Amino acid sequence: MEKSFKGTMSYAGREIPVLYSVDVCVAGGGPSGTAAAVMAARNGAKTVLVERGVALGGLAVLGCVYPFMDTHAPDSDTPYVAEVKERLRKAGIEPFDGVTQQTWHNPETLSLIYDEMCEEAGVDVLYQTVLVDTVCKGSVIEACIVQTIAGLAAVRAKTFIDSTGDAYLSRAAGVPYERGYEKTGNNQPLSFRFEMGGIDVDKLYQHVAVELEEDWCKSKPPYFEIAEAMHRKQRYKLEELMAEGVKTGEITQEEAEYMQAYTIIGKNGVMSMNCPEIPVKFSASDPVSYSKAVTYGRKMMHNIANYLIRHLPGFEKAFISREAAMLGARESWRIRGKHYLVEDDYHNQSRFADAVCRTAWFIDAHGEKVSEKLPKGGFYEIPYGSLVTEQIENLLVTGRCISASFILQASMRIQPTCMSIGEAAGIAAAWGISHKIAANALKWEEIPADRRSYVSAGGKS
Repeated sequence: MEKSFKGTMSYAGREIPVLYSVDVCVAGGGPSGTAAAVMAARNGAKTVLVERGVALGGLAVLGCVYPFMDTHAPDSDTPYVAEVKERLRKAGIEPFDGVTQQTWHNPETLSLIYDEMCEEAGVDVLYQTVLVDTVCKGSVIEACIVQTIAGLAAVRAKTFIDSTGDAYLSRAAGVPYERGYEKTGNNQPLSFRFEMGGIDVDKLYQHVAVELEEDWCKSKPPYFEIAEAMHRKQRYKLEELMAEGVKTGEITQEEAEYMQAYTIIGKNGVMSMNCPEIPVKFSASDPVSYSKAVTYGRKMMHNIANYLIRHLPGFEKAFISREAAMLGARESWRIRGKHYLVEDDYHNQSRFADAVCRTAWFIDAHGEKVSEKLPKGGFYEIPYGSLVTEQIENLLVTGRCISASFILQASMRIQPTCMSIGEAAGIAAAWGISHKIAANALKWEEIPADRRSYVSAGGKS
């Protein structure tokens, strides 16, 4: 049996094994964490990636969040994002539907690609390992404590990257944070996504696109989407179907409010169901409320599925083929970093010298605010300062929990943007270590342009 212990350390009155002593430790193997780990390792840093599940990819794989949304920003694909798309293509999953800029992936193929990328880069992945705590000395994190299949253990690192999505590593280290909407305290609503198999997609397309003349989905099978969302400006033909279910008592108003489904490339007859949207009374940042949301959401899931089987042409022989292994949290906790992004940055199309990526996805705060899209060609940038904190020298934060207001976060939270943020964090972590610069003192704009994943477009400020 191979052992990789690097001695022991004292924690909570006991001696626990140190599994790794590395340059970079990344907590969370979702879209941003995997990107951070791969890029840190490719840039010469010995890297370990801590993942609580048994697959990398986070919501894209374990949460059934599919496909990747389009940033709506021109030339927004950073090198890592472009590489993931090309690897999907080589694996037989064409991500481009010929019309939209969404990235149609395949969950199982994506998790394999991420494994391969980590293996090629030399990243050590700790699966089924849950972050528990941090051990800090002054303004430096010395180790993180994890729960493994064998019990408590520690990982020492020179730099830590918080890609947990919930800012857990940061909060454990004492970094200030926010959660929920500043005006109400509510998080964005959770989703409990699932997949349905046995669907006759051609029959579904004939009914929705031809018979109902629903024309907002411009792509055609095998790239096809259906949706309805009540109480929004855009009206959908399937609203009538869902409203009828409320009248007959077969589904509730909560279940009828929002329904969306996408075909999955490489899974014939299977659609990813972007629903149910769990009522906002359940919180993504309260453990008891979150747990109750699981039970409540599962009941909603089955009610929606059974109703569609009974009434939507093409679903007659359908069945639930897969449940997400985690709830879809759009927002939970967010750090307060050196730079704090706000709604005006979206509308003003802000630019930053230390920008790590660009996006133009609209402000999509479910239950609170949905904004108009930026003018065609417009975008704003995300600065490196939103990834680092005043309090902890050797910490970077990636993904949906960077330093931003609730409303701005509703724009930057989509997966391609999170991937680009993680990509930059990995490069910065490795650069800082090799040049002996603390992560929160490093100036992204001073790294040579050819070593950065993104260089600011300049202009607006």
